[in-house]
Amino acid sequence: MDTGTHVVMGIALGGLATLDPVVANDPTLFNAVLIGTIVGSQAPDFDTILKLKNNAVYIRNHRGLTHSIPAVIFWGLLISLVLYMFVPEISFLHLWLWTFLAVIVHVFVDIFNSYGTQALRPFSHKWIALGFINTFDPYIFFLHVAGIIAWVLGANPGTTFLMIYGVITLYYIKRYFDKREIVKKIHEHFPTTEQVATSPTIKQNHWRVAITTKDRFYVGTVDNGHIQLMDVFERVPIPKSQLIDIAKEDKNIAAFLAFSPVYRWEIIEYEQFTEIRFIDLRYRNKGYYPFVAVAQLDEDLQVKTSYTGWIFSEQKLQKKLYFGDSPT
Repeated sequence: MDTGTHVVMGIALGGLATLDPVVANDPTLFNAVLIGTIVGSQAPDFDTILKLKNNAVYIRNHRGLTHSIPAVIFWGLLISLVLYMFVPEISFLHLWLWTFLAVIVHVFVDIFNSYGTQALRPFSHKWIALGFINTFDPYIFFLHVAGIIAWVLGANPGTTFLMIYGVITLYYIKRYFDKREIVKKIHEHFPTTEQVATSPTIKQNHWRVAITTKDRFYVGTVDNGHIQLMDVFERVPIPKSQLIDIAKEDKNIAAFLAFSPVYRWEIIEYEQFTEIRFIDLRYRNKGYYPFVAVAQLDEDLQVKTSYTGWIFSEQKLQKKLYFGDSPT
């Protein structure tokens, strides 16, 4: 989820903690728990700092190690221990339990969008991306905001957020069945379908889909259950060559390939260099595919420049390549 949603979830979990009699009866503990749930709901995304290094490192690691099982345990303990140092008279167990829950909830809700997480590390490095909740879902966000406003106006926070999370649980179930119906229809239309990548948008009944069949990629949208195809690409295997092998070793290309589950590729020959481009098919927007990885190799098969990330015009992409990350 986005940062704003994680913030309001942290506040909501602090309110929900008042259902715990130990927390409700100790104002100092409650304040510590509220801080713990807010910080804990943000902690797994502290890896955003990796953007300061370069996009390749960020893409390869964001929602990776910091969302893993060891990290979830670490964040809960670290935040609780730091807070406990300032107020040692409170119950550490209850502080840790609610802070730990906030971290778990953060990682848990992240698996439902199309970006996903590596939540099962170290047992599996597979990205878990269920693809039926948008990174920013206005229903989820504003239900939390409504609960916070009700709390400020005097409503019981524990009861309020318990009801809100009951509604949100039903909403998640509905979205799961929405996606299942979409996938079912796609399989009926394309019997050779091997994979369907769904990307829900901020609009409730508008989805992006990238369909992988035996010999083609289909990219389209689903509006109110109606499937509309936008693009069709032949599914051509990446050729085996030294050029490709060298490109795959570049940090930007390697980061893209480790993250993207459905993409097409292009090789373009220019006078002074060869460009290899990988294009993620999940995020088509106004006829453009904004998530890409590009490497340009000279005649000696040396990577001159490369880039991976979100770009919404060819002009900006070329500027990024010109001023872009230095090759590995």
